[in-house]
This record gives sequence, C-alpha cells and structure tokens, in this order.
Amino acid sequence: MQWHHLTSIDQLTQIKEESKEQPVVIFKHSTHCSISATAKSRLERQWADADLGQVKPYYLDLIANRPISNEIAQVFEVRHESPQLLLIKDGQCHYHGSHLSINLQEVKKRSV
Repeated sequence: MQWHHLTSIDQLTQIKEESKEQPVVIFKHSTHCSISATAKSRLERQWADADLGQVKPYYLDLIANRPISNEIAQVFEVRHESPQLLLIKDGQCHYHGSHLSINLQEVKKRSV
C-alpha cells in the first residue's frame, strides 16, 4: 500500500475528478490517537488481502491539516470523525467508516 499525502485543500478538486476514472479512499488519521494508530495499522495490513489495487489511497494527517479535514466533511457531506475512511467514486462519497468499524470488504464492494 502506497499512501498519497493529502496536504492541500486544492487537492480535493483533483480527487473528485480523479475518482471519476478510478475509486479513491481518503484516510483521516489523528497522529495523537492510539485508536487511530490501530485503525491505520489494521488498514495497511488488510489492504493487499482486500484486493483493492484499483483504489488509490490518500492519507490525511488531520492534526497538521485540520482545515482540510473540515473541508472534506463539507464537500463530501459526511460528519467529521477520526480515524475515518471515505471511498470517493464519481466525485461523491459512496462509503465512510470510522474507528475500528472501517470495513475494506465494504469498500471493495462499493468501489466496483
């Protein structure tokens, strides 16, 4: 799994457009939270087994980039949570899960 870092609000427009060609996930991670660290580690371990090679993963350090996290909530019409994984397809959020309820099988099912 190779993360693409989300560090600018301007990237959200790019992600929306990119998601029209290939599904994208955004993982919002709090670097100060042990639950978030556990969710990130679990996500990285399960990624290959979930067979999500067609999905491009973005990583957001929300402590360093809180305004981007707020914009994600507004643009994709989801309540902010951390950790949180959003599946973006065709410019819209098709799945979002938080904490240890992040489900890669659900991501796979909805990314097709």
